[in-house]
Amino acid sequence: MEHLTKDAFKEKIFDFETNSEWNYKGELPAIIDFYADWCGPCKMVAPVLTELADEYAGRINVYKVNTDQEPELSGAFGIQSIPSILFIPVGDQPQMAAGALPKKAFQDIIRDVLKVN
Repeated sequence: MEHLTKDAFKEKIFDFETNSEWNYKGELPAIIDFYADWCGPCKMVAPVLTELADEYAGRINVYKVNTDQEPELSGAFGIQSIPSILFIPVGDQPQMAAGALPKKAFQDIIRDVLKVN
């Protein structure tokens, strides 16, 4: 699981400063967790995402964005509550979910939205 800065996000995911149309740069579907260290629900989601990153290694990428350290990224995606989870399929539009999701919900979204079994 990799922590993304604004520059890493622009390089690996999407250059939101240059492009207005969504164009995902990654080769694997991705999950991005917008979180903060002080957020209780974020702490509940963190171990679930770690498990998923291990279980789906080589099939999806899991990233984290600290909203306190990367306010510009949070603003670009309209993050108003955390955790907010961005699911990015390859070749399709991303989808956002807010709140601490249970592992089963993540697995369903990985299967149905990211098209990964």
